[in-house]
Amino acid sequence: MKPQRMSLAQAIERSGGPLGLLRSPRQVGAFAFPRLPPEFSNWRDEQRAWRHGVALLELSFHQADLYIRGPQAIELIRRVSANRTGNFPVNRAKQIIACSPDGYQIGDGICLQLEEDYFRIAGPTIVVNWTQFVAQSGGFDVEIERHESMAMRQGDPEIFIYQIQGPEALATVQGAADGELPEIGFFGIGAFTIAGKAVRALRHGMAGSPGFEIFGPWEDAMAVKDALEKAGAPHGMRKVGGLAYATTAAESGWVPLPLPAIYSGEAMKPYQDWLMLPGVEGMGSLGGSFRSEAIEDYYTVPGEFGSARLIDFDEDFIGREALKERIANTERTKMTLVWNAEDVSRVQHQALMGDGVPAKYISQPLSHYCTFPYDEVVSGSAHAGISMFAAYSSNARAFLSLALLKHGHAVPGTELTLRWGDPTAGRPGVEEHKMAEIRVTVAPAPFFDKSIKQD
Repeated sequence: MKPQRMSLAQAIERSGGPLGLLRSPRQVGAFAFPRLPPEFSNWRDEQRAWRHGVALLELSFHQADLYIRGPQAIELIRRVSANRTGNFPVNRAKQIIACSPDGYQIGDGICLQLEEDYFRIAGPTIVVNWTQFVAQSGGFDVEIERHESMAMRQGDPEIFIYQIQGPEALATVQGAADGELPEIGFFGIGAFTIAGKAVRALRHGMAGSPGFEIFGPWEDAMAVKDALEKAGAPHGMRKVGGLAYATTAAESGWVPLPLPAIYSGEAMKPYQDWLMLPGVEGMGSLGGSFRSEAIEDYYTVPGEFGSARLIDFDEDFIGREALKERIANTERTKMTLVWNAEDVSRVQHQALMGDGVPAKYISQPLSHYCTFPYDEVVSGSAHAGISMFAAYSSNARAFLSLALLKHGHAVPGTELTLRWGDPTAGRPGVEEHKMAEIRVTVAPAPFFDKSIKQD
């Protein structure tokens, strides 16, 4: 007999509350990319490729996809997404930013209109789950088809997705295409063939570099990949493994997994009953030096991430009125923190060769030991913000982290201190350690100037 599945609501109740669940020793650590080797060559050169040459990154395995078809498909998307979706033609993509009824961020993803009234939402399962719930509970006249991440099922994906990124991305795709490459505007979708196989490509960028996201049916995956690798070879193409891939966000300024605002509030209870485990929402771990006994202190607001200008308050999206008030009163801004090299070396020495209780080891290149990392940033002894995503960048030659800082501290060049470690974590993947302090300097987010809209 198969064990009965548990809802998120049941898991929260069994754990004595959301913080009891997220801090449980049973929770998993940092996100791991399914079916992707850690390295194809070495993660340092793989990182450098997307800034100095061309990189091939595979998205076929770790994303979830939700296909939505029907006369009310765009109404559903406008209901879910806080950002502007009014002018949404076929062969166009837009970011989706989903909010809770209380105006906190649930998650984000990318929405592509592939045909009239036919959309694909791609990204972390968090935004896919929420969109599916709204579709089913809201009575929208749509048909839903869901393709799970390969972390959640066996077999092959339905589609392949290859990102081609870097200064030589355009030349690489031109070389792989059969005939002339069509003109594709930023966040536009174009159709052409590679190795005789019909593909479509989303024009966008990652880690501050221009590029394409090429997709098509899985049976054509190897033929297309071979052609891309052949075209990329003269440009020094590197295939990117899971270690380097996980660090792209540190350079691009995107926080992949802020804690979704789904664990509290009466309005979220139907969703907690609907959402079944396993899944990152119920299995992921909350960690880091920032500690609070109020789950809401871990929630974020879309406007804090620099997306306020994209929000359309003329649309009737979930959480509209609450979000309007939260943005008007927000006290934090997204910035990059550059970790002091001497302090990093000192902490690593204490972690590996020091006497007594060691400091927390700083993993490389991704410095995470939990699913939702929240480290406290202070100015003197005063709370200045939280650091949410940390990684080493070979392009910056430094450890970088993305942080939400109080406005008074969100000034490039400001020196702050990051409290590193979580001695009370209690999970098997977190060694015994003591808290350490690392000096950090505030820098813009994204760290490098973006050129993703250039041709």
